[in-house]
Amino acid sequence: MLNRQGRPTGAGDAASGEGFATFTGHKGLDLNEPLIFEIGRIDRTGVDVPEAPKVASRLGGLERKAAIGLPGLSEPEAVRHYTRLSRKNYAIDMGLFPLGSCTMKHNPRLNEKMARLPGFADIHPLQPQDTVQGALELIDTVAHWLLELTGMAGVAMSPKAGAHGELCGLLTIRAALEARGDVRQVVLVPESAHGTNPATAAFCGYRVEEIPAGPNGRVDLEALKARLGPDVAAIMLTNPNTCGLFEPDIIKIAEAVHAAGAFFYCDGANFNAIMGKVRPGDLGIDAMHINLHKTFSTPHGGGGPGAGPVVFSEALAPFAPLPYVRKTAERFELVEHLGEGGDRSFGRMVAFHGQMGMFVRAASYMLSHGADGLRQAAEDAVLNANYIMARLKDVMTPAFEGPCMHEALFDDRFLKDTGVTTLDFAKAMIDEGYHPMTMYFPLVVHGAMLIEPTETESRAALDEFIGALRALAEAAKNGDKERFTAAPHFAPVKRLDETRAARQPVLTYKAPAEVKAAAE
Repeated sequence: MLNRQGRPTGAGDAASGEGFATFTGHKGLDLNEPLIFEIGRIDRTGVDVPEAPKVASRLGGLERKAAIGLPGLSEPEAVRHYTRLSRKNYAIDMGLFPLGSCTMKHNPRLNEKMARLPGFADIHPLQPQDTVQGALELIDTVAHWLLELTGMAGVAMSPKAGAHGELCGLLTIRAALEARGDVRQVVLVPESAHGTNPATAAFCGYRVEEIPAGPNGRVDLEALKARLGPDVAAIMLTNPNTCGLFEPDIIKIAEAVHAAGAFFYCDGANFNAIMGKVRPGDLGIDAMHINLHKTFSTPHGGGGPGAGPVVFSEALAPFAPLPYVRKTAERFELVEHLGEGGDRSFGRMVAFHGQMGMFVRAASYMLSHGADGLRQAAEDAVLNANYIMARLKDVMTPAFEGPCMHEALFDDRFLKDTGVTTLDFAKAMIDEGYHPMTMYFPLVVHGAMLIEPTETESRAALDEFIGALRALAEAAKNGDKERFTAAPHFAPVKRLDETRAARQPVLTYKAPAEVKAAAE
């Protein structure tokens, strides 16, 4: 006989699960994931391997004297661990990612498909050039688009990221100065610059001096002119700048810099805002790196791989690094050595030729958009940022008057007397399901909140994000302080002591017994 017992189908008591502990520590799909060292054991492995044959050591006394101390896991255990961790993180594929000055735009899946084509994905940098003509043609195509978009004379494709591109640019400037027998010691950097600008200049051996900003958030032109002199090698300036504002005096800045015998390096991190609208070469810029992961949608990648090609004016192009692709009547050639061409080059930046996978993705983005599509991307990026600014300016406080470019910058004046800080406000955004915006940068704005929506967000997505920020701003003003100072309430990890984490990081796993013994 069939069991005719009915299955309960009611909704149940929504609050019935509150207040009790589970045996596993999990809360439904909110899984309590231990460290990988706590899952595996150092005395086991997830694979069977034969005993190593007894052979004479060739390590010259460098043999390991003790166990490596890494946990052994089976394949399912390892896959489940990292999958569970990934579900605790935020990603551009989950929602709007408002980090200002980062351009967290969507990475089109077409780009990924192209990068996985065997003819691009499976080649080796040491293959004979006759066997990689398609790859060299693609590099040359991306280089051509970059030159057309920027109005520059030359391009180095090998730098691996934005800061690496900055280094490339300054080394090229130094080579050009040395070629004319001119030794200079100073690089000028606006006080609102990305931190990599002064760091790169210092790494190259230059003394860094700041140029102040005016009350409108732009470079103080008169202060710059007053500081220019025969000891200044270059100025490093971002345009649009890190306040999300275009520098209207940029041509006058270039003229003053060149009159002093110096070079104009432009940080191209925000090229996404002006792509197809204005060519940096027409503004008097001598060198500019381009972040392919920002402007041309290649993945940010958690630190790599990246690509930061650098474009150069006619004055600097001869000193650019090797290698570069040269097109002849019959084929594409990779010029890798002095004597083959580029005899005034300062040398190499990398062992090989740059990041091929990123070139493929950027080429896919360029060709699928076309020139008009790239221009529209810049226009939409600026439109979206100004939409956010317009919708929030009555409840939050814009740092500067007037429209912005690709990112909207707010200060913390709207939080005055609420007991809520910029950090508290950002942590409360996590409870609303959003990654916080960039906080406390640029440093020229008190309690800065920098929001960059990019062009890939729809109006519906922007409206939901704006609604969340409006609700938080109103809650702060209405005295709901606990909502902010204890935030995030709903994240897998609660509020951390960020100062202690930065100053006393725990980077090596120690078993609880070791920790206890050290404390005793």
